[in-house]
Amino acid sequence: MSHSNKPGDSAGAISDVAAPKTIPARASTRDSRRTTDAQPGLSGLADGVLEKWLGETGQPAFRAQQIRDSIWRHNAGTPGELRGLPGDIRAAVAAAFRVDTIDEDEVTVSDGGLTEKTLHRLSDGALVESVLMHYPARGFGGPGRPLHRERHTLCISSQAGCAVGCPFCATGELGFGRDLETAEIVDQVRHAARRLATAGHVLTNVVFMGMGEPLLNLDRVLDAVAILSDPRLFALGARHVVVSTSGVVPGIRRLTALGAQFTLAISLHAARDPLRDVLVPLNRRWPVAEVVAAARDHAYATGRRVSYEYVMISGVNDTEADADALARLLHGDLAHVNLIPMNPVAHTPWQASSPERVAQFAARVRHGGIGVTVRANRGQDAGAACGQLAADRAGEPSAPAVAHRREVIVRASEAALRGERSIERLPGPLEAAVKERAAHAGGPDRR
Repeated sequence: MSHSNKPGDSAGAISDVAAPKTIPARASTRDSRRTTDAQPGLSGLADGVLEKWLGETGQPAFRAQQIRDSIWRHNAGTPGELRGLPGDIRAAVAAAFRVDTIDEDEVTVSDGGLTEKTLHRLSDGALVESVLMHYPARGFGGPGRPLHRERHTLCISSQAGCAVGCPFCATGELGFGRDLETAEIVDQVRHAARRLATAGHVLTNVVFMGMGEPLLNLDRVLDAVAILSDPRLFALGARHVVVSTSGVVPGIRRLTALGAQFTLAISLHAARDPLRDVLVPLNRRWPVAEVVAAARDHAYATGRRVSYEYVMISGVNDTEADADALARLLHGDLAHVNLIPMNPVAHTPWQASSPERVAQFAARVRHGGIGVTVRANRGQDAGAACGQLAADRAGEPSAPAVAHRREVIVRASEAALRGERSIERLPGPLEAAVKERAAHAGGPDRR
């Protein structure tokens, strides 16, 4: 994921609080194939669970609010930080629940303090990543008022690893580990909020664009969004949340039926099926026209503009033909396109489009009547592309495997540029994992 902004005065204070902890290299996403069987996390509990547990243990119901206040008002990270509880109750809570589902953080700061990449170790050793991006206030909208207010945006993960296998994404090389629990999703946010608070800042936006495909873990993602937007809990507000998908159509349809008010983002990356088959292998199951049709219905039903993410890859998806195809595909829709130069990813033969080429592409799409924003890369020196830190921990793949992967990618992309839909699939654990989870996204498998 990539975002842009210029350095500001707040950077120094933020970078001072981001001292990293070292996470040993022994654990990787590939080691974490099971759902954790530890106690449930306090931050992910459904309504009434605490009250029921307190009743079963002979404690008064008002203790539930004390515990929630500790988690949400005071952002408790340890049992000792649960306020107002007698020692025996605090010990009982700690035995039945986890105050924090993240065991360790390793924080890397880049861009002069404006970007913080965090590698989180979960209770079972799984590694996931989040990225905190700081956008200082800029411009003037009137006396004493900035045109653009200060923002602090966190990009979070919904799965350990990913089954979709996009070849320009480092997470795709890891394969799929497991779905994250609701508390494991929410605790990424609490960790970032804790670091921000020490510098006098608050989190303003959350985007589900980290590791994993959110709509293949949709129930827990929806629970996490509800918790984050609940005024009694994190109180962020749904309209400050973006949920991204690479095109799980049943999941999009389910969101539309629910009338979700967060922003839907589509990781598009190509407007033509032959090329999108290569860049987003999920396209073989739900082709691009079907994905955009579902997103179009979602926009009309909710009144919320859909954001389309488009990673710019030199000589692959940045041609005039691709720009025209994108403009035709989205013509007349309530849509906006974000163009993102590709972050360098190991074992991929591609490079980011040049700034000049990105500008030309953007102008051509705008000429077709589509709103476009160009995002500059953030945190390249911190490995800001999704999954890069976790991939580093997983170890270097064998040279023959890398060579084979590159050869297949080159052949498939060359065929796509000729307009051919290749029958050759990229190496990766796509089919089984996606088939297994598609049913849980809200509808039957299409093919």
